[in-house]
This record gives sequence, C-alpha cells and structure tokens, in this order.
Amino acid sequence: MQFFELIEAVRRNPLDVTITPDWAQGRASFGGLMVALQYQAMRAQVPAERALRSLAVTFVGPAEPDVSISFEVEVLREGKAVSQVLGRAVQNGQVVTLVQGSFGSARESVINLSGGTAPQVKAPEDSPLLPYIKGVTPEFMRHMSMAWAVGALPFTGRGTREIGGWVRFAGDVKDEPLTETHLLALVDTWPPALLPLLNKPTAGSTLTWTIEFVQPLPQASTLKWCQYLAVIEHARDGYGHVAANLWAPNGELIAISRQTVAVFG
Repeated sequence: MQFFELIEAVRRNPLDVTITPDWAQGRASFGGLMVALQYQAMRAQVPAERALRSLAVTFVGPAEPDVSISFEVEVLREGKAVSQVLGRAVQNGQVVTLVQGSFGSARESVINLSGGTAPQVKAPEDSPLLPYIKGVTPEFMRHMSMAWAVGALPFTGRGTREIGGWVRFAGDVKDEPLTETHLLALVDTWPPALLPLLNKPTAGSTLTWTIEFVQPLPQASTLKWCQYLAVIEHARDGYGHVAANLWAPNGELIAISRQTVAVFG
C-alpha cells in the first residue's frame, strides 16, 4: 500500500488498520509510519486551529505487518489553548506504540526568534542515494528516498558524531502539501546515527522519540527534498542519545527531534 492509502485507512477506521509487509523494518512495521498513523487518529480528536507542537513516543514492542492494529485515542485535557492527547497503538491485545501529543493554538507574544538555518552540504544530486535493495535495506525504503551528504554509511566503522543529507518520499506518494504526518515518516526514515560507528550489521532500535514542530509549517510539496542532520550527544553501554533537525525545502527549520537508541553491539 502507498503512504496516502494507509493514511486514508486510519481516517476511515482507526480501530482496524493493517500495515502491509512492504512497510516492514525488520520484523516490525516502520516506526515513522506507526507514529504518523497514530498522529492521524489523534488529530481527528483535536480542534483544527490547535497545531501540533510536540509528540513524545515510546516504542513498546514491534508492530507486526499484516496483523490488524487499533489506533486508540484519549483526550486527557482540553484547556483554553492547549490539548493534551494520548494515543495507543494496540495489536493482539498489547500496546505496541504509545504517543503523547501536545496541540496548541497560537498566542500573542513579544518573543519572536526564528530557527537556525540549514547547514551547507552537498546538493541532493551530488550526494549518493541510498537505494532500496531487497534483503539488505529495510522494506519500507522502497517508498522513501535518501541522499547521503554528511558522515559515513551504516556498518562501515567509519562513523563520526554526525550523519545527514536529504530525504523525500519516492514517486509513489501524492504530490500534496507537506504536513506533520509526512514529516514524521521523513525524520524517522534516517537510520540511527550510531550505526556508522559499527563495522558489521548489528540490530538496533529506537526506545523513545520526542519530536517538536515549528509552526506554522512552510508551504512545501511531498515530492521535494528536506534536509536532515543528526548529532550523537552521548553513547555508552549499548544506548545512544541523538539530537536531529529537519529543514524544509526552502531551508526553514520545521522539526526538532531527539531519540534514545539501543544497539546490540
């Protein structure tokens, strides 16, 4: 199924959605897609004028492809300007993904500081593409495109603290305005920044993920390249703490991400 088809499925019936195997990431479904679908279910329960400000995600367990998932939503509180919402993705009676979201209307404020500009890196056309290779790269990569411009590739043993470059949807997505739903998939497309430090294929997974959105989002197409940069802040004992930013095609900062990653090597 294509990305937009899965989004339509969760809009129609959030309590019964099946993710096809072409969106697999190892034995689990792609985490960025899981959060995007949960967010869509949450978005439907919040007034439209309250923009998504942040999500806090815990990947409790792997969500199996080809098995129905229920994307449940609980509105914890609706204040004058802010809504706090809890989302649970449940499969086979077990919570597999937990998402807490904060939605807030714009307020008048004397403070107005813009985000930092995107760093200068090689253009997408000058950066090597990470292709979809069956049995080598995750299955979901057939739907995404990555152009590597900063740091080494995974499992080369030549990594530094940084990885980054460009990311966009592959040609199977609709040409439509870029939304938070799309951004969740784009940010999580990039592998954990720790993997280039390893010299052989090793399992790794995200434990927790916090992502914040710079509102209002700039107008952009889902077919355009966004720029990504991740920096390892600390890594030891099989866990790493990574901070990352995503910039819109016009260079504006649009998302701020933090992950706690577990690696088994």
